Amino acid sequence: MALNNLDYNQFQMKWDEVGKKQYENGVKNCVLYKYDSASKKWKGYAWSGITSISESPDGAEPNDLWADNVKYATLRSTETFSGSIEAYTYPEEFESCDGLARPAGATGIVLGQQKRETFRLCYRTEIGNDQDSDAGFKIHLVYNCTCSPSEKSYETRNDDSDAITFSWDFDTTPVKVTGYKDTSVITIDSTDFTTENETNLTTLLGVLYGTTGDNATDAYMPDPDEVITIIKTGSVPVKPNP
Repeated sequence: MALNNLDYNQFQMKWDEVGKKQYENGVKNCVLYKYDSASKKWKGYAWSGITSISESPDGAEPNDLWADNVKYATLRSTETFSGSIEAYTYPEEFESCDGLARPAGATGIVLGQQKRETFRLCYRTEIGNDQDSDAGFKIHLVYNCTCSPSEKSYETRNDDSDAITFSWDFDTTPVKVTGYKDTSVITIDSTDFTTENETNLTTLLGVLYGTTGDNATDAYMPDPDEVITIIKTGSVPVKPNP
């Protein structure tokens, strides 16, 4: 058929354009944040050894309403956000999030089955395309996480030994965002920034990772409204002293 040889250049819609065949992979620069009562901020701690982070959104299930023998409307349940973390190791600050505690003065003793503290999480994934494998990145911010007990498998050493990996499943509780529904996750895409506003993203990364130099600042994870303000203005909102 002649239609099998259509000239698609005549159409407005374009597919597989050069430089637009994007993909996402990798995970790095993970940061754990715990609430610090002194500063009233979610203080950050570098988390090395992350092998994977899986996101598992759920909910938004349809519930059909019927009236007069026809479909009247569809309501959807509230969305939830959960996930899992796998790593070769974790920072000591994560122990209290994993239900572990160290008795004061008792060196080397770790108690299990204790209270599990809430935490926040930040991690980076890479963006590439058909022309540039390092075209950009995404920053993922996850709020109000609590993790479940994890399975640990200890095996004898042999000629094919491997390091033990730890894994945790986590759930989240959404936080407030002015003008929008509560959310547990924010994603920032570096490829959306231009030379005019890329410094705004750098400012946010300075908050998330901490800065060095004469005006060094500690890393902390801002609330969603603060994140939006930083990205819009490039300025960090100043909170009253605690």
